Parts: sequence; structure tokens; C-alpha cells
Amino acid sequence: MFSLNSRKLLEKVADKWPAKVLSVALALVLSVFHRMSTLEDRFFSVPLVLEMSPSLTPATPYNRMIRVTLRGDANSIFPILEDDIEAYVDLGKYSTAGSYRAPVQVRRQGTAAGVESLEISVDPMEISIELDRKISKYVPIIANIRGNLAAGYDLVSHTLSPTQVVVDGPMNVVGDISKLYTDFIDLEGRNADFSVIVNILNRDPLLAIRGSGVTEFRGFVQRLVSVRNIMDIPIAAGGLDPRFAAELNVKTGSVRLEGSRNELDNFVPSGTFLSVDCSAITEPGVYTLPVKADLPPSFNLVRQEPREAGVTVIAEGGLR
Repeated sequence: MFSLNSRKLLEKVADKWPAKVLSVALALVLSVFHRMSTLEDRFFSVPLVLEMSPSLTPATPYNRMIRVTLRGDANSIFPILEDDIEAYVDLGKYSTAGSYRAPVQVRRQGTAAGVESLEISVDPMEISIELDRKISKYVPIIANIRGNLAAGYDLVSHTLSPTQVVVDGPMNVVGDISKLYTDFIDLEGRNADFSVIVNILNRDPLLAIRGSGVTEFRGFVQRLVSVRNIMDIPIAAGGLDPRFAAELNVKTGSVRLEGSRNELDNFVPSGTFLSVDCSAITEPGVYTLPVKADLPPSFNLVRQEPREAGVTVIAEGGLR
């Protein structure tokens, strides 16, 4: 009985078996197609990490960003943080300088670590790179100055702190570096000492500057000093009691002034620029009084002639 039933079952299964197999295969294809039609793609770029011997470094430019494609269920791929997908190239087995080709690999972490049915592809899939021996070197920093100070001022000196930095990079590049410049330091309109923190420019991506990558610039500004000699300036007698009359033994004087060029060129002494103060005289006589210059605060008196003047004072109407 058992044998008869088994035979009938086999005959039933075998009946029209090609059609049944085709139906099962079609069902599988439809299932896969349906699943694929519900998947979504997400694209972003991540930095490429080079894992290599510390004695080596890239000697030529390479793709620093890798395009990553995530494929999977929308609820699974969109919560993934970009920082949790790491693209890297394993160059650790190389210990000498040379040209190499290596595949780009992906490391999942964080929000991407436990996601199932997640397809990750990268572009490019591999990179070609040249490695060179890594060396270090002290390089001086040069201040990159532009602009003009306020009129009449000069940048007499400046300092940088630090004055040099250590750069790391491939031997063939570092060997040719003799200096590094700062970013622009603007002098426009300044009229006093100043200090600024400024970036050190690094235009070669193969080089790395140790430290903070900045330096402090201190500029020391002084006023430009010009000199002008002014001759034949009348000397006035001021403050004299109206009951008296005065006569000076010297009528004119001269001065040597320091100041800004523009102010000196435009300066015209007033009628009382040089004078003697007679306000303390209370009776006729002969006096020797200091000659004073009414000096503008922006000028410095280098020399004056005369320093003193003789004054003869008589009662009003007594002089001829």
C-alpha cells in the first residue's frame, strides 16, 4: 500500500514537471525583480585614507575624495552617517619608494556597521600612486605685505613668531622648498604699531606643516620725518605795556623744523611765530629776553636762532 501511494505521489510530482520548474523559476525572478525595484541608491563622497608605512608618503597627486554609492532599503541607507563609511587603501605592505596600484576598500562603522542587505560601491575602485621617502625640514617664513600706510608713516621693521616651521613631505618635493609665505598682511591706512595672527600658506597638498599653521606678525610703524629750514622770520615783541615802546636788537630769526613732509611744505609762520614776551617789563631799560617759537604740536624744533634778543624799552614817544 505504502509503495503504491509513493509511486502515485511521484507520478503526480513528475507530471508536467517542466512547467512546474518554469513556474518556480519565474516566481523567483519576479521576487528578485520586485525586491530590486524597491531598493534605493544614495550617493556621497568621503575622504580617502592612505594606510602606509610612516617612512613613506605620497609623491604625486591622487584622488583624495571617493564617491560612495549605498544601495538598499530606504529606511536602512538614509539614516547612515557619511562619517561612518570610511574609504581606504592599504599600502602597508610596501616599504620602499615606487609606483603602486591598490584597490579602494570600505570600512563600515557606527550607524553603518549593523545594516544588513547593504550594497556599497566606490568610484574609483582602485588608485595608482607613487610613494617616496618621507623627510622633514625647517623652512623660513616670509611676510607677504601689501597696501600703504597712512600718509607720512613708514614700516621701519617687523617680526614673525615663529620665524620658521617644520614641513613634512616626499623627499623630491621638500628638497626644493626654500621658504613659505604668509597670507596677505594689509598695511592700508595704518599709523601705529600693530600685530596680527596670519596663516602660513601651503599651496602643495603633498606637504604638511607641523603645528598650528599660523604665525604672529608684529609691525613697527614710525612717522616719516622731514626737515625744513625757515629763514628771515620776523621777531615780534608781545605783551608790552602800552605806556612803553620797544626796539629789538635783532629783527628776524630762523628755525629748523622736523615733521611730516606735507605739513612742513604747507606751513607758513604767523607774524608772532617768533616772539619775546615783554609782559613782565614795568619800567624803561635794556633787557635780554628769550625768543620763543609758537610751535605746532606736530613739529619738532631742531634748531632756533637766536635764542635770546636784546630789547630796549623806553617811554612811549621816546624812540626815534
